[in-house]
Amino acid sequence: MTQETKQLSEHAREEIDSWIKKYPEDQKQSAILAALREVQHENKGYLTPELMDAVAEYLDMPKIAVYEIASFYSMLETTKVGKHSISICTNISCMLSGSDEIVEYTEKKLGIKTGESTADGKFFLKQEEECLAACCGGPMMMVDHVYYENLTPEKIDKILDELD
Repeated sequence: MTQETKQLSEHAREEIDSWIKKYPEDQKQSAILAALREVQHENKGYLTPELMDAVAEYLDMPKIAVYEIASFYSMLETTKVGKHSISICTNISCMLSGSDEIVEYTEKKLGIKTGESTADGKFFLKQEEECLAACCGGPMMMVDHVYYENLTPEKIDKILDELD
């Protein structure tokens, strides 16, 4: 195991290995999203260059390919953000159901704007999300990859107040 690969915890390597097994032997790079998601989770919600380099080595990929993937997908963060990631859908279906008011309420409740983290590092309100694929349940948001639909200010209070 090289120094770079040692950046990955034993649990992360096991998780990545379980995903690698789902693909043909010569296609282990297909586990890249699962690998980055796991490493990000273990690193309090964001990826460092060192962790991305370790994933690249583990999956035998060029580092630049991992950086491109990490910077492309909205579920991956490459800078330090708050512990709990909040995404509020603002696409047309959710907008027609009141997502603009939900964004405004959440910003006011947390004292931040979209794209910012709270001063205590507890919450990160992601930039506008184009679509989270729950159009029938709008307005909706995703907190730490868990969907919450048919939002009201009261539901937002309950959801956010129960997070540690």
